[in-house]
Amino acid sequence: MQDHRKLAALAARNPLPGVVRSRQTINRRELIAGIGAAAGVAALGCTPRDSQTSELSLLTWDAYADPRLVNLWREQTGGSLRYEIHVSDPTSVNRLRAGETAVWDFINLNNPWARKQLWPAGLIRDLPRERFEPLFEKMFEKFAPPYYWAMSESGEHLLGVVQRFETFDFVVNADVISPRTAKNEGWDLFNNNDLANRYGILAYEDWNVMDICMGAGIHPFADKSEQDFTAFEETATRWISNAKMITTDFAQLNLAIINRDIDAYFTGGTYSITSARLEGINNLYAITPDSGPADGKGGINWIELNSAVARPEPQAETLDFLEWITEPEPAWIIANGNGNLQPVSQMAQPEVLARFSKEQLAALQWDEFPERIANSVEFDIVPGYDRLYDIYASAMRARS
Repeated sequence: MQDHRKLAALAARNPLPGVVRSRQTINRRELIAGIGAAAGVAALGCTPRDSQTSELSLLTWDAYADPRLVNLWREQTGGSLRYEIHVSDPTSVNRLRAGETAVWDFINLNNPWARKQLWPAGLIRDLPRERFEPLFEKMFEKFAPPYYWAMSESGEHLLGVVQRFETFDFVVNADVISPRTAKNEGWDLFNNNDLANRYGILAYEDWNVMDICMGAGIHPFADKSEQDFTAFEETATRWISNAKMITTDFAQLNLAIINRDIDAYFTGGTYSITSARLEGINNLYAITPDSGPADGKGGINWIELNSAVARPEPQAETLDFLEWITEPEPAWIIANGNGNLQPVSQMAQPEVLARFSKEQLAALQWDEFPERIANSVEFDIVPGYDRLYDIYASAMRARS
């Protein structure tokens, strides 16, 4: 294909183009700034809703804003959904802290937030275990109840329902770099001088920080030593300096691979390439390293948890919605949400998996999915993030 505008349309489908951060960790400055910015629900244009209405309000990632899901809920229940798509996980945590528990019924965030932030702060409700734990038994084995990230620290309270999950590491041009070689070399691929000026960076800052930790031989989610910070600084400076391009738009990076301007980029994965792969651009290939410094693992597995916000006057329909989205048809829509094909935990059920075409499964590199998950550590909050981010930001400024 030579029509670059068509390629851009195929490769993009980014629900939040231009948003620098995605699926990120929180730091102290963001927490303070976010609470200040969010203070006052009315100032944000959000008003508490009459608790008697059948409308549910979702603060969510893009998959739950798919019009097909909204229409199906209306058809099957008579209720309506309104939604706002996140800018970032920590921003939405801050908004609930600032009083927007009076606005939202449902929130879906990545796995650490419910257990480590939302539940301790009283921002979400616990779910009836007798009703919701059987749903986990229909998921992949890794989510067998009681699943760590879905439970409170005490182990007594169920905090949400798992649905979308995947790895997010790096992407290569399989016509130039063998996927087998890339998996074997892992993050050292970017330490190889032969790749200098032949790769890009998708500037999702917090993910970049985690990736650079991996490349420096540091466990992202473990406490850091002075030696770790030194190794991180050296790796960050070199990787950022040696990148041919840095952008917040994965479409640009996909096109750069297609046009042979670069051969790889981080951070990336099926999230950033499945739409293009569905159009036959199969040399875009998601890589999760075979091994690395995170308990011997080289990949990072994000997991979304769907929770019920602790509204002053909660609606029973919120729990109905949390259960309904795990049914085969809603789960399939969510996996295909707004053009971003991603795995869902309900694909463990044959009737859900059967809804996916061979082309969709190929786009997801489904045959390698268990391998990717097995070789990944689960996403968490990064100790020492403030200092690591300052080092990263300094390297970015030096480049510019």
